Amino acid sequence: MSEPHVTLDPRGLDPVQQKLRGPLEDQLTSALQAATDRIRASYAGEPVEQVCQRLLDETRSGLHPDIAAGFRPDMDEFCRVAVAIVRDEIS
Repeated sequence: MSEPHVTLDPRGLDPVQQKLRGPLEDQLTSALQAATDRIRASYAGEPVEQVCQRLLDETRSGLHPDIAAGFRPDMDEFCRVAVAIVRDEIS
């Protein structure tokens, strides 16, 4: 698996939100990648569910509080990243 990336669903965005979509995706992706790196470095055999929750918590902690409060990721996708961490499949 390559480095994780966040892509926002453009449906329902107004023109201002659409303009901010790229920079917001960049910020979310950066926070997710940093969290992934930290978790990979300290992974010690925890179950996937725990890694998934930690990934969400650490990603949110890397964001501005207002952005973190509104961040509702696809948890199936977050758990896929967690599985890749557990299996050591992220390059």
